[in-house]
Amino acid sequence: MSEIRTRFAPSPTGRMHVGNLRTALYTYLIAKHEGGKFILRIEDTDQERFFEEALQIIYRTLESTGLLHDEGPDRDGGYGPYVQSERCRSGLYMKYAKELIDKGEAYYCFCDKERLESLKQVAGGKEISSYDKHCLHLSQEEIEANLVAGKPFVIRANIPDEGETTFYDEIYGSISQPNEELDDMILIKSDGYPTYNFANVVDDHLMKITHVVRGNEYLSSAPKYTRLYQAFGWEEPKYIHCPLITNEEHQKLSKRSGHSSYEDLLEQGFLSEAIVNFVALLGWSSPDNREIFSLEELVEAFDYRHISKSPAVFDMVKLRWMNGEYLKAMDPDRFYEMAGPYIREVISKDYDLKKIAGLVQTRIETFLDIKDKIDFFEKVPEYDISMYTHKKNKTNPEKSLAVLEELLPLLAEQEDYSNDALYQTLRQFAADHGYKNGFVMWPVRTAVSGKQMTPGGATEIMEVIGKEETIARIRAAIEKLKTAV
Repeated sequence: MSEIRTRFAPSPTGRMHVGNLRTALYTYLIAKHEGGKFILRIEDTDQERFFEEALQIIYRTLESTGLLHDEGPDRDGGYGPYVQSERCRSGLYMKYAKELIDKGEAYYCFCDKERLESLKQVAGGKEISSYDKHCLHLSQEEIEANLVAGKPFVIRANIPDEGETTFYDEIYGSISQPNEELDDMILIKSDGYPTYNFANVVDDHLMKITHVVRGNEYLSSAPKYTRLYQAFGWEEPKYIHCPLITNEEHQKLSKRSGHSSYEDLLEQGFLSEAIVNFVALLGWSSPDNREIFSLEELVEAFDYRHISKSPAVFDMVKLRWMNGEYLKAMDPDRFYEMAGPYIREVISKDYDLKKIAGLVQTRIETFLDIKDKIDFFEKVPEYDISMYTHKKNKTNPEKSLAVLEELLPLLAEQEDYSNDALYQTLRQFAADHGYKNGFVMWPVRTAVSGKQMTPGGATEIMEVIGKEETIARIRAAIEKLKTAV
């Protein structure tokens, strides 16, 4: 079997859409599963939309996700250049277009904009443009005269009017389309640049690409690729078309969704590893229904034959759950390093931030969840005394007031404010008074946090805020309850 060679060929026009990331990931996994090569090729023929920062986004995204290419603009593997504009300047695409002209498989088209506009028709409420092969019938003398005169031209493929073209996809099987429905597509534009379709075919052949991964929105144009391969007499690579990615409303995931790109998700507090794992499952599943995979485990398990035809739903609830699982399993030091900036946005007091990080690590799903979990450490929020009522612990504002008043002298005398020492004090207080532990812990936690839900119990919070702040908060709670009860 020949070496597997796959390519990711993005256009540098903006942030990397989740669909593009999935294409990169599947392309990488197919190559690495078979010990092959993963190639990065930059398709910058759309010069109007190209901008330099988008190119850096591509490199940055591939590096941070671990999808490291074996060949590319920065890693020559002998098949360069790996940037289409550079390949174009060498005259490569024009050379192959003229080869098709010589074979009768392509032709010069000199039609101006006005004539092309006149060919447009409306069918079913849609405007359809189909070229009528007018310039195919120009004599060689007319062609030469137009070229010498510098008349603008494009080069078009000469698609037969009869018969059909059959295309094979590894997921969808054989797909046939009548040739009369295939327009004589442009291969070389009037600016001398190749079209996306033409450059892809030429580059994939010359770079010996064996497998091509694309979204299934390209299925309709697939026969055009087949026509070009047939015209050249080249062997086609294997094509794997992936299912559409939709939002929860089953509409195509768009940039307006706010989480359509890799960088959007990073900014929303998701981990790169979790994003990659989640994206892998947008259209592919393991036979054993396993869901948590490292990149290395994906390389081992990935089989493109298990890609689904059905649309993949971008389920934010599932992504949040998965991200939470990654956060829980993370090394505490690494978690603190990543969570630190989010914690410092909220906490200005001289607390042990690493302890706070330890309390939230297993209780959040994204880094953005941290703020609402820890804001009470900075300042107790306004709260209603009804929070002191807890049915299971059999507490209410009156009973809580009594507990806090009795407990305050003990806490004022206590010097050791470590979690273990504080927990022992509260447990002993409960035992001495014949109380259940929760009957004591609930009022204390409410007093020091002012929140219904907190990361950590009463004594863990007290350890972080220290003796002085603990006493101040309990005294404030007593006054609040006295006023209201």
